[in-house]
Amino acid sequence: MAGVNDPIPLLPGQLSIAGEGTVSRGPGELVAPVVEPEERELEAALRPKNLDDFVGQERVRKQLSLVLAASKIRGRSADHVLMSGPPGLGKTTLAMIVAAEMNAPLRISSGPAIQHAGDLAAILSSLTEGEVLFLDEIHRMSRPAEEMLYMAMEDFRVDIIVGKGAGATAIPLELPSFTLVGATTRAGLLPGPLRDRFGFTGHLEFYSVAELELVLRRSAGMLDLKLTSAGFSEIAGRSRGTPRIANRLLRRVRDWALVHGIETIDARSASAALDMYEVDARGLDRLDRSVLEALVNKFNGGPVGLSTLAIAVGEESETVETVAEPFLVREGLLGRTPRGRIALPAAWEHLGLRMPGNAVAAAMLPIDEDI
Repeated sequence: MAGVNDPIPLLPGQLSIAGEGTVSRGPGELVAPVVEPEERELEAALRPKNLDDFVGQERVRKQLSLVLAASKIRGRSADHVLMSGPPGLGKTTLAMIVAAEMNAPLRISSGPAIQHAGDLAAILSSLTEGEVLFLDEIHRMSRPAEEMLYMAMEDFRVDIIVGKGAGATAIPLELPSFTLVGATTRAGLLPGPLRDRFGFTGHLEFYSVAELELVLRRSAGMLDLKLTSAGFSEIAGRSRGTPRIANRLLRRVRDWALVHGIETIDARSASAALDMYEVDARGLDRLDRSVLEALVNKFNGGPVGLSTLAIAVGEESETVETVAEPFLVREGLLGRTPRGRIALPAAWEHLGLRMPGNAVAAAMLPIDEDI
């Protein structure tokens, strides 16, 4: 079996994590690093390297640990793994952990980069024995590539079509045993036949404040930062249940403390830093508050259509729907009804406003998806 650090040939649409210096996306194409080496090493260091260091997701972590341990005892590649859940919860990190636990090289690609069956065939044919293939946003693959993946996952072979029309010939190509790790933020868009071919499916949940504090404590130790318990709690409470956001806010607080000459960050310092970056005590950012303020102040709490609300805040409808709404709905601040978006009582309270009587009736309507 190839080692983790063995060089891996790259194909169009692929990205290797094992390189140094510039990032290669394929033969003859080099892309300059988007971050300084020190910052890139820092980002990599914050990622857990094994399941023991991975914080949170206790159920998924235990189940995945069992799958990997059984595969190592059998001496075979692990079953294919599907990770679903909102962005920033650790799907990519778990894919890297799978490769590390299996002592196998990792190949990274994404669904949008695979638009033709030939793209997927090129990637699969270059895999080595036991290699882990990580496909991010796997639900965005093209349909021909999905259908080719069915046979590759189940029988470890693909059929290459040579020629066209009546003279076309299918040439079977045997593949080495590999493990596919798929990640998706929208598991419902995966076809049933593809979803059923994964031996293990894990759904990642949002983190609690206590779990985020553990994530922050580990990251702070690597960044050589000193925070009080109240400082950790302040940052964790504004991180929207997402480790990626928690680590990002921690680095911004680090910058603020460095500029102001503060050695130990307490709750007051963390609050001042995050207020400057427009992240309030509940984790709402500028866009979130703009949506709530427009809904409350301009439309008396709604209901109002999505496109009208987007125009009121100067954003695209898709941005409001995919970036701001999920968190606002989860926090019970915004409701989606057949007649449009409404501000719930918690939104008025969060903005420090009194909910008028005529808005109460609208807010009490049954909440449902848009028609």
